[in-house]
Amino acid sequence: MTTESTAQDAAPAGGTLPLAGIRVLDLSRLVAGNMLTLLLGDFGADVVKVEDPGTGDALREWKAANGESLFWKVYARNKRSLTLDLRLPEGRALLLRLVEKADVLVESFKFGTLEKMGCGPDQLLARNSKLIIVRISGFGQTGPYRTRPGFGTLIEAMSGFAAKTGFPGHPPVLPNVALADMVAGTYGAFAVVTAVRAREQHGAAGQVVDLSLLEPLISIVGPDAAVYQRTGEIPIRIGSRLQVSAPRNVYHTRDGRFLAVSASMQPMFERLMEAIGKPELIRDRRFRTNSDRIAHVDELDRIIDGFICARTLEENVTFFEAAGITAAPVYDVSQLVADEHILAREVFVDAPDPKLGTIKMHNVTPRLTGTPGQIRTPAPELGEHTAALFAELGIDATGLEELRAQHVI
Repeated sequence: MTTESTAQDAAPAGGTLPLAGIRVLDLSRLVAGNMLTLLLGDFGADVVKVEDPGTGDALREWKAANGESLFWKVYARNKRSLTLDLRLPEGRALLLRLVEKADVLVESFKFGTLEKMGCGPDQLLARNSKLIIVRISGFGQTGPYRTRPGFGTLIEAMSGFAAKTGFPGHPPVLPNVALADMVAGTYGAFAVVTAVRAREQHGAAGQVVDLSLLEPLISIVGPDAAVYQRTGEIPIRIGSRLQVSAPRNVYHTRDGRFLAVSASMQPMFERLMEAIGKPELIRDRRFRTNSDRIAHVDELDRIIDGFICARTLEENVTFFEAAGITAAPVYDVSQLVADEHILAREVFVDAPDPKLGTIKMHNVTPRLTGTPGQIRTPAPELGEHTAALFAELGIDATGLEELRAQHVI
């Protein structure tokens, strides 16, 4: 995968990338929409960010301690920026003209906003019957919560995720990443590719993707609803353990670091006990089966921790790797970016940036052997491609000046 990129007015060169030829109008703000269109752009889609003049996507304001908009730099790669004030009739009229040349439109406005602007799905599909419209919201386009604000924090709280995250006797823990948004964005990209496939291979018409943040997150937290239905059990906070298998935890090392161990499968548990010099525990009635180990997990963790805490992290990693035990160090980002495996697979790349020189960011994922994605262009400056995109509509330099004078762009 290359990371070549040049700031240019033309669409990022997609070449033979699998999504080349698909144009996406991204009207969304912040994380979920940008994650969705990042995935599409990485695999060749022409993603056009439609942003407010003067301010742009609010993700630009998510800045690091040094004042740089690194969230934007990473998640707006392979995109172009066009400014357009959709509060003005002239702006909405131009949007409808852009829609005629688009394959996908992504939006994350408050419930009913598109309709109030006269740009609801009916109007958009009347302009382009093959358009795929992705509507991102917190709770979906239907149901009693449809008008509630769509912030990921609310979703992480209500989905059941926070209630089961953290340690016994302590408050629920929200993730310190935009988890609900990122998961929804990933699901949204899958939905777009599915809808494009249906349209191109089976003649399906354009359609609306009702993408809530809530449902994707619920889908990944486990079969909690089934467990509750069948047993009446409600998940409790158990730290780094799992309710369904043991041992699985994070253990202290002698040098103040941490090692994660997962040995829940019976052969792996037996191998672990042999390795730490406790083979008799394999037949101990407290630990014979997975269910036994869950019931006596405190005792089991104390035994494992006693072995691990007597050694440094490096000593533990070397020991467990040699013994074929599933264990790994707990990394912070400084350790992650320096790891030999991460370096060998180019998990992070130094992508060119016209202002900062290079920016380290995650490489294209997932990896396709036949049609891999590519980082082609850096995140755009606000409105960088407005002229080129409106030129496609026949708007020349004079027309652009008129639009600027009217504060439409």
